[in-house]
Amino acid sequence: MTAAVLVRPGAFEIQMVPMPQIGPGDVLIKVARVGVCGTDIHIYRGHYAAGWLPLIPGHEFSGTVAAVGDGVIAVDVGMRVIADINIGCGHCFYCRKNEVMSCSEVKQLGIHINGAFAEYVKVPQRLVIPIPDDMPFDVAALAEPLGCTVRAAKKSAIRFGESVLVIGAGPVGNFHIQLARAIGAAPIIAADLNPERLRLAKKCGADVVVSDMSTLDSAVRAVTGGRGADVVIESVGLPALYERAFDLVRPGGRIAAFGLGGEDAVVRFAPQKMVLKETGIRGSVAAMGDDMHDALTLLRFKRIDVRPFLQETRTLSEVQDAIEAFAADPGILKMQIIV
Repeated sequence: MTAAVLVRPGAFEIQMVPMPQIGPGDVLIKVARVGVCGTDIHIYRGHYAAGWLPLIPGHEFSGTVAAVGDGVIAVDVGMRVIADINIGCGHCFYCRKNEVMSCSEVKQLGIHINGAFAEYVKVPQRLVIPIPDDMPFDVAALAEPLGCTVRAAKKSAIRFGESVLVIGAGPVGNFHIQLARAIGAAPIIAADLNPERLRLAKKCGADVVVSDMSTLDSAVRAVTGGRGADVVIESVGLPALYERAFDLVRPGGRIAAFGLGGEDAVVRFAPQKMVLKETGIRGSVAAMGDDMHDALTLLRFKRIDVRPFLQETRTLSEVQDAIEAFAADPGILKMQIIV
């Protein structure tokens, strides 16, 4: 089969590679669409998962079941599907609690093992999720990134009528904004340096947008009775922005740690201030289990405006160009590969 193989940081090669060999309990999926995300950029640049190269990346995908292994039930050839990408042992303490990323054996498709920048990808049966017959493949491929923000919304326990500040209005930031609005949060404030992303944030549900970070504190307090936001979602991954979140959240509020910084990134905070303000902080990293199913339901019933995410496509042979274009243009919310 044809695959885009990242042979070293910054270098893809389009190669003919062996088809994935399915065993008992495995499902072979013919890939239709696969999204490019920020994690793919980090892998491409050698900042993340470099020890797993050479690798076929790609983890936001949809497609059709091409073959099934022995013992597979409830998944048939021809079925249109997506997949949870987090492969844990399936029986440890963390897997039982749907905290698969903490499993000592966890591997992620397209990050630690070969993924979907290829004609076919192999997935364990238990992680395969059918999609509605009338759902386009490009929409279905958004379930994985949307599922990540669904999990963050659950972890941060956003409630009806709460104020939410989203720092970073990129692709996942936009999903955070739309989910907060769907939950019933108000007001929703979006902060980003890029005016195009803020324009889309306003269109997709933000009540207030801020591009000048020097005015962010006053803008937040102006719409929250001077208190600060009930929930602050850091969706960039910069220590300086995490530190600002402690000042922007109200006493008794919560910080959702979503932006992934570098391995050596360190955030400073005042423990006394955190204790006296009873500040909560919850990390969230990936869609697991029901998160993907919930995201698929939101997409099926059109609770999320997907149009801004479906504007840019490339072919499998153009993966390197796609990643470079996505990284260079902050106006692109999503890039998808047509396989």
